[in-house]
Amino acid sequence: MSEKAIDRRRPFAVNWWIRLGWLLALIYALYASYQLDVSWSRFVVGLGNGADFLGEMVPMDFSRWRLLVENLIETVQIAIIASAFGVALSLPVGLLAARNLMPAWVTWPARTCIALCRSFHPVIFAILFVKAVGFGPLAGILTLIFASIGFIGKLFAEAIEEISLKPLEALRAAGAPFMSVIVYAVLPQVLNRFIGFSSYQLDANLRNSTMVGIVGAGGIGGTLFAAFQRFDYDFLAAILVSIIALVMLSEYISQRVKRVFQ
Repeated sequence: MSEKAIDRRRPFAVNWWIRLGWLLALIYALYASYQLDVSWSRFVVGLGNGADFLGEMVPMDFSRWRLLVENLIETVQIAIIASAFGVALSLPVGLLAARNLMPAWVTWPARTCIALCRSFHPVIFAILFVKAVGFGPLAGILTLIFASIGFIGKLFAEAIEEISLKPLEALRAAGAPFMSVIVYAVLPQVLNRFIGFSSYQLDANLRNSTMVGIVGAGGIGGTLFAAFQRFDYDFLAAILVSIIALVMLSEYISQRVKRVFQ
C-alpha cells in the first residue's frame, strides 16, 4: 500500500507527545491540589458558608448613602486623575519604547521602565506609597499612575510598532522634523486604538481604586473593608452594588466616547 493511501485513511494523525503533555499536566494539577489541601469536602462546606454569607447581605442597607456617595465620588476622582496623568505619561514612554521609531539605546530604558511598572500588583504599589506619602487619595493616585504606565505604555509601544512606515518615510524624505513625523504620520494611524486603550484603563482604574483603598490608599475600598471587618454585610452589599453600577456607567460612557471618535 502506498504512502498516499495511508495518508488518506488517516488525515488527522494522533500526536502522542501532545497527549502525553496533557496527561502530565493533569497529573501535576492533581498533585498540586493535594499539596495545597484542596478537597471536595472543603468545597462543599464552602458552598454552605457562601450561601449563609449571601443571606446576611439581604436586604441591602442604603441608610448611610451620604457616606457611600462621598466615597464613590472620591473613587471616581482618584481614577480620573490617575488615568489622565497615567495616559499622558504613557504616550511618550510608548513612543520611546517603539523599536521602529527609536534606536536600541533609547528603547531599552523605556521598556525597562514599563517592565518595572508592570512588575508589581497595584496593591503592592499602594502599600509602598501609603508608607511614603501616608494614608489617603494621593497614595492611590500615585499607585494607579504607575499601573497605567505599565499597561498603557506597553500597548502604546506595540500599537506604534504595527503601523505602516510608508507615511513616515515620505515625511522624512520631504525633510519634516521628528515631531511633525509623529503628529502627522504616527498618531493618525493609532489614534483610535489609543482612545480605546485609554477608556479601558479608566475602567481598570475605577476597579483598582476600590481595591487599593483596602490598604488605605483612599476611595471606597477602605469603607468596604471596614464594613467587612464589622460583619456589616447588609451595608457591604450596598457598597458592592454601588461599585457594580459605577463600573457599568463607566463602560456605557466609554462606549459613547468611542462612537464619537469613530
